[in-house]
Amino acid sequence: MINQAELSTYKENFKTDFRASIVVFLVAVPLCLGIALASGAPLFSGLIAGIIGGTIVSLFSGSQISVSGPAAGLAVVVFEAIRTLGSFDSFLVAVVLAGLIQILMGYMKAGTIGAFFPSNVIKAMLTAIGLILIMKQIPYAIGYTDLSEMTHNSVCDNLGTCATDMVAIFMNHLTPVSVVISIISLVILFLWEKPFIKNSVVAKIMPGALVVVVLGIIVEVILATIKSPFAIDKSQLVSLPSIHGIEGFFDILTTPDWSTLANPHIYIAAVTIAIIASLETLLSLEAADKIDPLKRIAPTNKELKAQGIGNTISGLVGGLPITAVIVRTSANVYNGGKTKISAFFHGIWLMLSVLFLIDYLGYIPLASLAAILLFVGYKLASPKLFMEVWKQGPSQSIPFIATIVAILFTDLLIGISIGVAVAIFFIIRSNYHQAITLKKDGDLQYTVLLQKNVNFLNKSLLRESLAKIENNSSVVIDYSQAEFIEHDIMETIEDYILTSKSKNIKVETKLPEESKDLEAIYGK
Repeated sequence: MINQAELSTYKENFKTDFRASIVVFLVAVPLCLGIALASGAPLFSGLIAGIIGGTIVSLFSGSQISVSGPAAGLAVVVFEAIRTLGSFDSFLVAVVLAGLIQILMGYMKAGTIGAFFPSNVIKAMLTAIGLILIMKQIPYAIGYTDLSEMTHNSVCDNLGTCATDMVAIFMNHLTPVSVVISIISLVILFLWEKPFIKNSVVAKIMPGALVVVVLGIIVEVILATIKSPFAIDKSQLVSLPSIHGIEGFFDILTTPDWSTLANPHIYIAAVTIAIIASLETLLSLEAADKIDPLKRIAPTNKELKAQGIGNTISGLVGGLPITAVIVRTSANVYNGGKTKISAFFHGIWLMLSVLFLIDYLGYIPLASLAAILLFVGYKLASPKLFMEVWKQGPSQSIPFIATIVAILFTDLLIGISIGVAVAIFFIIRSNYHQAITLKKDGDLQYTVLLQKNVNFLNKSLLRESLAKIENNSSVVIDYSQAEFIEHDIMETIEDYILTSKSKNIKVETKLPEESKDLEAIYGK
């Protein structure tokens, strides 16, 4: 239920939220279509997901400014899942199950799941997705839409064959008009990021993605009208089903093929979608909280439930998976959006565009959408990001690179698992060296300092350190800074104290005041 304070906030900000909703809608249309294109799914499914993300998720979400819809970060997962499961209606079963998993995660208070993934691994996941988006959109950008000649692994069978396929397509199937549209579109998108345009009134009224789409439509209409030999072929334009009224809208919705529930790959796809969608949502939510003008903090567990409800419904009616999305959220905030009214109305505008403007959307060249996705891919895999991570040293850069390579040659879930494993190795390695320090205080005088948590993984390092102490020395074993000492470590030190007498090594212990029991153990 909406309380009186929330109702007052909605009334107070209605005008700015209403205006923001229109801008978000204009940003969402090309992104919904483009992400569906990148996912290998029917383009209509992207619009359905946008409608559900706006009208349903916003109602249940705890965030006042976050916008939900189909996400570029899931495009690779969706593409691979559809390929593995064999059909889009089979894939919809996985989307429904993923939604139910997210609802369960919300009730299990798994909203902190993002904190358990190293930031360099998450950055690598998004970077790998950006690289894959770029590689998959190049054929569309040059006017080639029959991808049957290309293999269909996460990138291709491998990077080498993918590069060979790309060169062959580029040489044999290049369409000049599509190339020109793509290049000009990319120039516009990059210019729209420059401060002198980004901060202008024009950019706020006409987002770069919308300018690109309008430009593509104008080129298509002009070439078709003058019957130019360079006119864009219908196979290189957005293809959407015709809708006649609200009844027609419901008639063309795709429903899940429940007979595929016996397929074990359905459950693998569902878990993958649930994890990646939840991660992307939580990351977007964290970013949204940082740009919220009213500095509100959205409840993460409530958001997982809202996304789960959205994905369950989206899967039932033929939509793509949904997450909170930072591009549309940013557009919302920067154009005055302060409450969920703007996200809800952007979903309404998407619905109305599907009912009454769908024929006009059919004039959009696929090259225009490809340019938008190439730009998104570039921003995800920015060279600047590579440089920033590289400067942070091997403990950050090696897991980052390992995750990207693993994702490119396997899939997202395996790649992330490998990245996390490499990151954990560096964490253990760092703790291994920092937990125990041997210092030489003077001639035949040593201190063995145990810091923080010391466990069995440090036993080998402890033995190496103790072995360096010369005969006839004196050594202080300092526990004062240790928070936890595992039994294996205590046992190793106790053995050393007993054997040190034969080497004429005098051992003293420095303990925290509350550790009288340890003093009794080593005071024998």
